Amino acid sequence: MPPRAPSPPEAPSHAQLRAFHAVALARSFTAAARALGVSQPAVSMAVRSLEEAYGVELLTRGRAAVEPTELGRALLDAIRPLYAIESEAAELLGRAGGLLGGHLRVGADAPFVVVPMLAAFRTAHPQVSLSLSLGNSSEVLRDLLDSRTDVAALSDRVEDPRLFAVPAARSRQVVVVAADHPWASRRSVRLRDLHGAPMVMREEGSVTRRAFEAATRAAGVEPEIVMELGSREAIQEAVAAGIGAGVVIEAERGHDARLVALPLADASIEHVEYVACLQERRRLRAVTAFFEHVPRLRPAKRGR
Repeated sequence: MPPRAPSPPEAPSHAQLRAFHAVALARSFTAAARALGVSQPAVSMAVRSLEEAYGVELLTRGRAAVEPTELGRALLDAIRPLYAIESEAAELLGRAGGLLGGHLRVGADAPFVVVPMLAAFRTAHPQVSLSLSLGNSSEVLRDLLDSRTDVAALSDRVEDPRLFAVPAARSRQVVVVAADHPWASRRSVRLRDLHGAPMVMREEGSVTRRAFEAATRAAGVEPEIVMELGSREAIQEAVAAGIGAGVVIEAERGHDARLVALPLADASIEHVEYVACLQERRRLRAVTAFFEHVPRLRPAKRGR
C-alpha cells in the first residue's frame, strides 16, 4: 500500500492568530502579552504552535525586537480585516452606549501640522487618550500600514488603495541659513545661488530632499552636500552652527532666532501634508472624529 499522506494541519485558531497579530504589531512578545492581558509564555506558545503546525517561520526573534518575516507580513495583511471587524464591533457597541473612549494612536513625520489637530480633538473628546509617535515618512507610513497607528500625518501623498487620505496643509520649501551667514540680509535666494554652496541635507529618500533635488537637477544646479542628517532638528542645529545652508518646509521650521529663512525667488517647491488612515479603519468612531478636526485645504492658486 502507498504511504498515507500526512494529514493537513487544522485551521489556525483565533487564539494563535490573535497572538501573532499582537506580536507582529508590537514587535515584542512582552508588549503583546501586556496588550492582550495574558502571560508572555502563553503568547509565545500560541505563536510557536502556529509556526510548528505549518512548518513555517512567521517572526524573526532578535535581541532588540521581533520582526515579521516575508510570510509573516503577508499573513498580517491577510488577517488585518479580521481585527478591523473586531474594532468596528467594539465601536458599534460603545456607540450604542453613548461612549467615545479608548486610545487613538497618531503618527506624524513632523509635529507642527498635526499638533493643532490633536489639541482640537482633545478639547472635543477629553475622554479619549492620545499618543503621538514621530518618525520619517517611510517609518510613519509603515506603522500606519501595519496598524501600529490609527491615523497619520504625512508630507507626501502615497497612492495606495489601502489608504484613505485628505489634504490638510500646504507649504513651500525655504532655504535656512545662520543669522551671521552672508545671505542673512537678503530677502530671497535663487536656485543658481546654491550651485556649489555647502549645504546640509536630510537623508537619502526623505520627502524634503527628493523634492529639492528634483528642482536643482531641473535647473542644472549642484550644491555641495557636506553633511547628511536624520531629522529636521539636526538640520537646523547644523545650520545654526555654520556648517552650511539647509532647506526645510516653511510650516515646519519653527521659530529659531539663530536662523534666517529665505524663500526661493525662482522656484516653488511645494509640499502638501495629508492625514491618512487605513480604509478599513475609516469608519471607527475615534478615527472619524479625528478627521472632523482636519482643516479643509483650499485649492492651490494658479501662478505666483
